[in-house]
Amino acid sequence: MYHVFVNDKPIILTTKVEKEDGFKNFLLSEVNIGKVIKLLNATSLEAVRLIGKKEDKLLKKFLKLLPNVVAGGGKVYNTKGEVLFIFRNNKWDLPKGKTEGKETIEATAIREVEEETGVAGLEITKPLDTTYHIFKRNGRHKIKVTYWFEMTTTFEGELFPQENEGITKVAWLSPKESQEALSNSYANIKILV
Repeated sequence: MYHVFVNDKPIILTTKVEKEDGFKNFLLSEVNIGKVIKLLNATSLEAVRLIGKKEDKLLKKFLKLLPNVVAGGGKVYNTKGEVLFIFRNNKWDLPKGKTEGKETIEATAIREVEEETGVAGLEITKPLDTTYHIFKRNGRHKIKVTYWFEMTTTFEGELFPQENEGITKVAWLSPKESQEALSNSYANIKILV
């Protein structure tokens, strides 16, 4: 089962048909993705389920429905066990961004965290879950596929929000502060933190 978010509402990719209660079922093979996005944005539906035949083919089939944007990001810990957050579009988020040229996804994740926050000396410790969300740019819907990595750093310098990317604040948040920040964050970030 996979979750692809439209704002904070999930499109759930599954092989199981369940009785509709707060959500609608559609066949993945016949779905009009534009209609599904509109339904989630314009109604009180909590979710949409796209039903496929084979678990191992759900994501591959879904990703063919819209253009994909590949990104890398980091959940960064400092030596005090605090997590690095950015504040953009009036929400707390984790630093991430699109791949450039032929760089590896790991290089993308490190570069984006450095650019968006000013933090240096990043080291990847392990991969985290990949997240999926649908966004609209220039009138077209796309799927952002973000590969996340847990990272550590001993960096203790000043934090610099990348203002030209709309980031207004960068902060190290304690575990308690992180939980508070999640009340004003995105559903896919809540999965990671």
